[in-house]
Formats: sequence, structure tokens, C-alpha cells
Amino acid sequence: MPIVPPPKLSPLELQVMETLWTRGPLSVREVLDRFPEATQPAYTTVQTMIYRLEAKKAVRRVKKIGNAHIFEAVVTRQATQGRLIDELMRQFGGRMQPVMAHLIETGNLTLEDVQEAERLLREMPVKETPDNRAPGRRKPS
Repeated sequence: MPIVPPPKLSPLELQVMETLWTRGPLSVREVLDRFPEATQPAYTTVQTMIYRLEAKKAVRRVKKIGNAHIFEAVVTRQATQGRLIDELMRQFGGRMQPVMAHLIETGNLTLEDVQEAERLLREMPVKETPDNRAPGRRKPS
């Protein structure tokens, strides 16, 4: 079965997803109640967002309690964040340097972040390239 990338989500849809990732399965009303009061959208707005997320296969209905449907996240936070980062990188032609420079200049990248990134890089398996092939191995014809 092919791997389906996570859907593209709007900022409000991401807020709804964040609530479901953090709190687990919820009704529309429960999602609405998690929004800060000052920026709380209308009930019907949250309902529409959840139905759109359902159509995008990002959430699913897991049960019904009375008249309320309970929804849970289907796509993971990690997959969704990965898609957003990939989209950002495409804006920079795949170059990470401008992003890193900005993060450093704004104080959003700490030494601890860099050390964690180094640790992750060291743990990654090495991809075989023409430069790191074992001696005596030739490039396949």
C-alpha cells in the first residue's frame, strides 16, 4: 500500500489538530472549549474545520455520544510537521542555510538544539554514494 503524505492544512486546521494531538479524541464542543477565549471562533467554524479535516482524512469519527460525534487525529504531528518543513525548504530551493541563519539571528536556535541535531546526524545511517563505496566496488552498469 502506498504511503499517503499528510494533507496540506490551514492555520486554523492546524490549531484543531494540535488540540486533538494533545488531548486525544474530542467532540466539536470540546475542541472549541480548548481555544483561548479571546480568539475563540464560532462553534460552526470549528465544526466546519473538523468536517474538512475529516474529508482530508486527517481525522475520523470514532464514536457518537448522544448527538455529539467524537473525533480523533489520523495523521501524526510528526508527519504534519515534516510536510510543513518540506514546504518551507522548497521556498528556499532546498537550502537550509538561510533558515538556520535566520533562526540563529533571532535567537530561536540554541546551542542545545545544534547539539541535538548533531546527535541525530551521527545516528543516521550513511547513504551509499560514489564517494563512500567500499574499495574495489564499481558503480553498477
